[in-house]
Amino acid sequence: MKPSKFVLPVIVISQFCCTSLWFASNGVINDLAQEYHLPNNALGHLTSAVQFGFIMGTLIFAVLAIADRFAPSKVFMVSAVLGAVFNWGTIWEANQLTSLLTLRFFTGFFLAGIYPVGMKIAADHFEKGLGKSLGFLVGALVIGTAFPHLLKDMTGTYPWKTVLMVTSVLAVLGGLLMVFLVPDGPYRKAAVRTPLTACFGVFGNRHFRAVAFGYFGHMWELYAFWAFVPVMLQKYGEAHAGATFPIPLLSFLIIGVGGVACVLGGYISQVVGTQRTAGWALFLSGLCCLASPWVFTSGSQSLFIAFLLFWGMVVVADSPLFSTLVAQRAPARLQGTALTIVNCLGFALTIGSIQTITAIRTHTDTNFLFVVLALGPVLGLLALRKHKSIPQPQR
Repeated sequence: MKPSKFVLPVIVISQFCCTSLWFASNGVINDLAQEYHLPNNALGHLTSAVQFGFIMGTLIFAVLAIADRFAPSKVFMVSAVLGAVFNWGTIWEANQLTSLLTLRFFTGFFLAGIYPVGMKIAADHFEKGLGKSLGFLVGALVIGTAFPHLLKDMTGTYPWKTVLMVTSVLAVLGGLLMVFLVPDGPYRKAAVRTPLTACFGVFGNRHFRAVAFGYFGHMWELYAFWAFVPVMLQKYGEAHAGATFPIPLLSFLIIGVGGVACVLGGYISQVVGTQRTAGWALFLSGLCCLASPWVFTSGSQSLFIAFLLFWGMVVVADSPLFSTLVAQRAPARLQGTALTIVNCLGFALTIGSIQTITAIRTHTDTNFLFVVLALGPVLGLLALRKHKSIPQPQR
């Protein structure tokens, strides 16, 4: 059955609107620090709080098989509204670091009903061309993640709270669009009851494990890169006299260009193969990690920006491809659960990389700071190489 031509655009728009919650606090981190007297390492801690909330949310969603047992569009809508409420709470005048961390935690918790559930909805509608469809979907996530930085740049003359309020309104809008315009997909198979061990049982398949570990390597790098893009720009500007950047705008462009790369990666994968395309993106992003110390010393401002734009593309181009591979190699009735648990474990790794970078920054300002992110691509490539020819499963 061919899905309506309007389904994918609606899913993409909804995903963009709702995932703008993800980095809403990052976009106004300097204002938050000044308003609530936050410490210098608040960026890492607030970002990790969202990631930890997402991990706990995905774990609960996976164990209870929420995305497989209930209508995914309704799960998406409820999660969007609740995520918007906790995001809005960030503007409360009596906030302190503890309350901010709590609010960001619950924002992340309900993002677990948005991002992986959005992928589940796409998988329910698109059996053929899933890689291309997820390319658009993850592209929307990337641009949504970057959007608060653009909002900050656009609303420079308005109170910083505008960024939080706009992202919350967008999230509610995205949830309503999904629940009213996207029905259950023709390939959806509801699971009435799922054993608690089922969410981890999918790792019994060695081909599933290979692509999952490739995804884990990708995740070690991705969110740490995104979180510290403004820090990279600031660091370069401080080290090179006369280098001035519109940091919010450039942060949006460097992160957001990855959305274009996700779409391009989806089309390329149809020609050269999903796993091969993902492997090349992982390889190139790993090279960027290793090359970063020397680019930081470059006196060419244009070269530095071009390098970050390229890194912003390859660091996420493989994300929808790995999600496609995970969805294809999971049992049909546990597809949503498999996507959710892999997301859960992948995001657990993002806390490790973000906190590692945060800890290193407190002790040194070395240009080799981001080389540690190369560990993820290296291990991910080894996992893929071990099973370099993974057969397409029969559905």
